[in-house]
Amino acid sequence: MEVIKKLADAELLEAIREGRGLDAAIKSVYRDHFGSMAWLVKNNNGSQQDAEDIFQEVVVNFIELVQKDKFRGESSVKTFLFSMTKNTWLNELKKRGRSDARELKYEKMKDKEEMDVSHLIAEREAKKQVMDIVSQLGDTCKKILVMFYYENLSMNEILANLEYENEQVVRNKKYKCLKQLEQMITSDPSLTQTLKNILHG
Repeated sequence: MEVIKKLADAELLEAIREGRGLDAAIKSVYRDHFGSMAWLVKNNNGSQQDAEDIFQEVVVNFIELVQKDKFRGESSVKTFLFSMTKNTWLNELKKRGRSDARELKYEKMKDKEEMDVSHLIAEREAKKQVMDIVSQLGDTCKKILVMFYYENLSMNEILANLEYENEQVVRNKKYKCLKQLEQMITSDPSLTQTLKNILHG
């Protein structure tokens, strides 16, 4: 019987990045994570075959992200794979036109993990930096951009919170705010770098 060495996250990521011991890394991912990811798929209207297909796709995408240095360990590998599996399966359900695709039963996932504390701190810091930049645009722009991008409100809902004539006026104002933000960023290289760090960090 083949013994598959358990790899810590750092060892796993290094093996994938360098391409040395890639087979062992993939076997380790399957052994450590396939069971819980398959449970997620099967508990949300999927079959064993669905689980195998979805996880294979997730692993291929995960390896590509690591090799392109787009995953740097801000969360644990398990948390990241869980999120990828959830999103990939949700998209598959949508393609199949399943009415229950809008909400997977996350709360029933017995092995649910919270995001790593370090990831949450980084996310909070990034949000604060964005808010600091947006605050410089003035109160109205700040309200519109926060409601649209952070609170995910529709134009109609934003209109209800502000004193404008109609949705088109709100759209025009949002466009002007974004243009203003773009000019501010263009004229200040340090802001450009800050946003790059937030987006790609």
